Amino acid sequence: MVNKYNAPKGTEDLYGPSARMWDYCMDVARDVFERAGYEPIYTPIFELTEVFTRGIGEATDVVGKEMYTFEDKGGRSMTLRPENTAGVVRAAINASLTANNAAAKLYYGGPQFRHERPQKGRQRQFYQIGAELLGYDSPEADAEIIGLLWHYFVELGIPPSSMRMLVNSMGCKNCRPTYRDSIERFILTNADDLCAECVRRADTNPLRALDCKNESCREVLSEAPRLMDALCAPCADHDKQVRVLLDLVGIPFEQDDSLVRGLDYYTRTVFEIQTDDGQGAQNAIGGGGRYDGLFEALGGKPTPGIGFALGFERAALALEAVGIDMAIGSDCDIYVACATDDLRARAFSVADTLREDGMYAQSDLGDRTLKAQMKAANKAGAAFVAILAPDEDAQGGVTLRDMHTKDEVFMTYDALLNLPE
Repeated sequence: MVNKYNAPKGTEDLYGPSARMWDYCMDVARDVFERAGYEPIYTPIFELTEVFTRGIGEATDVVGKEMYTFEDKGGRSMTLRPENTAGVVRAAINASLTANNAAAKLYYGGPQFRHERPQKGRQRQFYQIGAELLGYDSPEADAEIIGLLWHYFVELGIPPSSMRMLVNSMGCKNCRPTYRDSIERFILTNADDLCAECVRRADTNPLRALDCKNESCREVLSEAPRLMDALCAPCADHDKQVRVLLDLVGIPFEQDDSLVRGLDYYTRTVFEIQTDDGQGAQNAIGGGGRYDGLFEALGGKPTPGIGFALGFERAALALEAVGIDMAIGSDCDIYVACATDDLRARAFSVADTLREDGMYAQSDLGDRTLKAQMKAANKAGAAFVAILAPDEDAQGGVTLRDMHTKDEVFMTYDALLNLPE
């Protein structure tokens, strides 16, 4: 029978290997980020729509085309978060986390929502892990965030040789407007040789045209003015210092003049990690940048910030491509099996006691045969199986089988319940 109720288009259920992959990615995030002093933050899945229209920008594709927006019972416009940075900054303002020149190091993980065409590595409900460094405008802050993203992927298991760290600068409110005008003029001058989307962006967000994936557009835009040549002196110096610091700590990077961000809040440093392993056309697995104007856009005091987000779905594809397997379930130290029905209650009790003592223990909760229980133990990845049988039980113990070597020994109940973790 086929269930007519399927998951909505562009969403997927996480269970088994995919759920374990998410847990693994979050476990590595906690380890890597907390070692650098970052603390977890969890913001609402929906916010007032204005948090995103003011923070991200009215002219962006995210706001213009992709947001899931609805009116609540109070008549307020609400939006499922399409990204997490604006919500984190809103929370920081509400909680005064950066008041009196204080700084905050925060990280998060959870679902985001964008109404776009689903494809490999891109869903309408997708999961991101990210980090935000609030209150610092120094090159050292940029280098720390960039290094944090790089080290995260390395510790996750993606080979450094398969990754590319791309870095660029988007300038600031002093130098970017002039450059924006020059790109708009370039697009309009070359409109006949560019796609309709690039031409449309000339009036709305011309810098986004630099990131067009159309090969013929990329060829034309390769002749466009370079933002690096238009940076004001403070932005150029900031960019130079960031690169010196990345070289100092051994983070490999490449200059990419076409690397821009589609969200209005980005300034100065932007970066992205790409990998070809398992990605297809969507080869960016994480990226971010500096957003020194976002606090003001959301009603806060001027406060610098920089952060990144990485896509779980694309990271999972990269991990699968290098052979990281989440098919085996959570570790099971010992599976308690019983040979006869009259020993089921004892098997249940023994497994419960082992768990109370800190062991990962399971037992059969049905009426499966011993053979079926052994298969279940193997599927659970059990290191050992304690087999309760009448003869051994009469002697006050069990047969303990090593599932790797298949060796078996008699062990008393007292010894079994006092096994080291």
